[in-house]
Amino acid sequence: MKLVIQGKNFQVTDDVLKYAEKRLSTVEKFFDNIQELNTIISKERGNIKVEVTLSASGTVIRGESRTPDVFSSIDDVVDKLKRQIKKYKERFIERRREAAKEKKLERTVEVEEEEPRIVKVKRFILKPMDEEEAIMQMELLGHNFFVFLNSRTDKFNVIYKRTDGNYGLIEPEE
Repeated sequence: MKLVIQGKNFQVTDDVLKYAEKRLSTVEKFFDNIQELNTIISKERGNIKVEVTLSASGTVIRGESRTPDVFSSIDDVVDKLKRQIKKYKERFIERRREAAKEKKLERTVEVEEEEPRIVKVKRFILKPMDEEEAIMQMELLGHNFFVFLNSRTDKFNVIYKRTDGNYGLIEPEE
């Protein structure tokens, strides 16, 4: 498991680094094949924000916590990650059980509650544009995200509105 811990407007001391490594390594017990745990510790408006992104076998789990103390933020985000991993595993196991039941019994009666499914498909032509134009298009449409062809990189990107009011950009790795 690759553990990356970075500070943003926050100096990561040896004590914080050791504590974060110790607490975050406990997550490995709950989820196999963790490839990377990326952690960003930042200071925002008097609080310490800890964001952790876990990548494992094509699955991405993310957690964040804000408290006045860096150690309690780390503890809180680890607890959140463990809950999310447990929830993910329960859903995964339940889906496998359901799939096995469906194979054994061919259902002829419609199930009242169905799992979410694709009910609408939109097709559109992607014209090359920069990030600012994509933000403008997203705002004009009133959406939380917008897919576009980046004129600078000639790759598909997604721009999205973050909960803090700023924007995020998702672009493919090479």
